[in-house]
Amino acid sequence: MRLAAFQPDNPYNLGALIRLSACFGVPLDVIEPCGFPLSERVLRKTALDYGARADIRRHDGWASFAARRAAEPHTRLVALSVRGETPVWSHGFGPDDILLLGRESQGLPKEIFDAADARLCIPMPGGGRSLNVAMAAAVALGEALRQMSRAEA
Repeated sequence: MRLAAFQPDNPYNLGALIRLSACFGVPLDVIEPCGFPLSERVLRKTALDYGARADIRRHDGWASFAARRAAEPHTRLVALSVRGETPVWSHGFGPDDILLLGRESQGLPKEIFDAADARLCIPMPGGGRSLNVAMAAAVALGEALRQMSRAEA
């Protein structure tokens, strides 16, 4: 299981994703360009000391990420979006899935969203429009890890 942040444009949300990655032992791919200068200083400020604990791979663009993924053909790209058709708890997650998160301001571009192997949403019966990207990642990752731990039992 991996998390992938597509061109994040909020450093604090990326910091929260890094902390999520470190706490759950799940690698994080950061697909640049970011909407802010991604420097060691920014990482220290937003991810605190979790940056050193997280397994972070930086990609200079979508093509770089896609090439790396092509070298691992058993992976599935699972897009998380308000446009997703399948609720996260109705999807059968696997250990090699990559949970792809879009930009906070724009989500995923249509061509990337359409290219995903699965397109998931988080239903919000309370009527909200969307969750913060890091919060949405935590919900989806929690469900994925729950399913995988049940499969191991």
